[in-house]
Amino acid sequence: MPQAFFALTDGRFVPAPHARSWWVPSMTHGRLLGGLLARTLEAEQPGPGMRFARLTVDLFRSAPLAPLEISTTRIRDGHRIRVCEATVHAGDAVYAKATAVQLRESEQPPDPAPATPAWDAPRPGTLPPHRAGATPERWHLDGRRTWVRETCELVENEPLSPFVRAALAADTASPLAHAGEQQLEFINADYSLYLSRLPEGEYVGLASGGHSSADGVAVGHCTLHDSRGPIGYCMTAAIANPGVRPNTRPQTRSGAGQ
Repeated sequence: MPQAFFALTDGRFVPAPHARSWWVPSMTHGRLLGGLLARTLEAEQPGPGMRFARLTVDLFRSAPLAPLEISTTRIRDGHRIRVCEATVHAGDAVYAKATAVQLRESEQPPDPAPATPAWDAPRPGTLPPHRAGATPERWHLDGRRTWVRETCELVENEPLSPFVRAALAADTASPLAHAGEQQLEFINADYSLYLSRLPEGEYVGLASGGHSSADGVAVGHCTLHDSRGPIGYCMTAAIANPGVRPNTRPQTRSGAGQ
């Protein structure tokens, strides 16, 4: 397995060189901030018998490719709902924040609402070999659908949990929903991941459900899947980044990119 994106040293997350941003090599990739926020919330604010149903990640500003700290706080702690926050900071500067909602598991109603149907995408086990060195691996099935599989640990010597896998994959909703025919010209400002259940296995699939933009502001959404069926949704907002191109373009039409 390739080197982890971060090492945890003296309470700080120290990034490896390949944790750099697509947009600015001296910055940390935004999707990894979302992963670190999810990982820390799960580690420090677990709710027995509760499930993470929403994770909203706000990316205020680009974080430097430098040691980062994450702190958490509990906002509400009820019998059926728990709400917590986490922030990414270095010194006094805050770079990103996440709000998580945990809901208590209970008996499924006998007459639930009609469910989103499973997609007809090829199963992960039938996918062709992937090019070496991609982090993560992506198989773009057509214009707006992809499977994602992480190939690196987020934090050294820590296996990826299903919740962290989902949080890392959710950032793909922005380039999947907002890329044009040739270029990605919108940069992610936030995303909200909604999960009815955690993904099973290493693969998370995303299918773009729509994009709308005007005057440099874009919103879009994707449905998330695992090999068993739909698991939730991701909503994303983005802002135009004119004249700036990712250093490594996340391909959305064909092939596989990082």
